[in-house]
Amino acid sequence: MIKVLVNGALGRMGRTVCAAVNADSELELVGAVDVVEGSVEGHTVETNLDAALKKFQPEVMVDFTRPNAVFGNVMTALENKVSPVVGTTGLDADALQKIRDAAEKNSTPAFIAPNFALGAVLMMLTARKIAKYMPDVEIIELHHDKKLDAPSGTAELTAKMISEVRLKHSQGHPDEVERLEHVRGANVDGIRIHSVRLPGFVAHQEVIFGGLGQTLTIRHDSMGRDSFMPGVVLACKKVRGLKGLTIGLDKILD
Repeated sequence: MIKVLVNGALGRMGRTVCAAVNADSELELVGAVDVVEGSVEGHTVETNLDAALKKFQPEVMVDFTRPNAVFGNVMTALENKVSPVVGTTGLDADALQKIRDAAEKNSTPAFIAPNFALGAVLMMLTARKIAKYMPDVEIIELHHDKKLDAPSGTAELTAKMISEVRLKHSQGHPDEVERLEHVRGANVDGIRIHSVRLPGFVAHQEVIFGGLGQTLTIRHDSMGRDSFMPGVVLACKKVRGLKGLTIGLDKILD
C-alpha cells in the first residue's frame, strides 16, 4: 500500500482526490490537510502541512491548492522526503528549477501535471503529431470562472509540445493590427492562446489547425472532476519510481 496525504483536502478537487485514493486497493489515505479544520473520508483535517507530514509519514502528497501556495507546499514535502503529485498550475520557470533542485538534493522524485485527464493528454499528443503537417494552429481553452490563472497549464503545455515539432513562424497577416489590446490572445512561440472563463464550464480545450481549404479541430471536455482521478491515481503509484522532477502525464503512460 502506498501511503498518501492530500493537501487542499476540503476543496472540490481535494475531496474528489480523497475519495479516489480511498477507493483504490493499492493506495492508503493516511492524512488530509487544508487551511481550515474539518473532516473528509473519515479523516480529521490538519491545518499544518509540515506537522502533518511528520505525523503521518506518507510516501506521496497530492496537492490541489492555490497557485500562490503550491510552491511552498512542494518544497515542504520534498524537505520531508515526501513525493509531491501536483495538479495546481501557475508555477514559473524559476519555481520549477528550484523544485527540480530540491528533488535531486533530497533524492525524492516530484511530479507535476497541468492536466490529469487521460483524454487531455491524448489530445496534446495528437496535436503534436498533426502540427508536423498543419503548422498553423490556435488554441482555445475554456474553464470555470473560479479558476485563478490564465492561460491554463494545459494550453501552455500544448503550445510547447506543438512548437517542438514545427518550424517557428508567425501566423496571420503581417500587417495585422489589434484594435483592442490582447484581442488576438497570448502569443506563445507564434501560437495564439485564447482563454474563456464562464460558469458552467469545468475544463475544456480546442486545438484548431488551418490549412489550404480546410481546418481540423480536436477538442477535449472534462465534464466533471472525476475525469482527473485515473491520472492522479496513476501518478501516485508511479511517482516514487521516477527521478528528479517529471512534468506531464504523458511521461508516465505506458
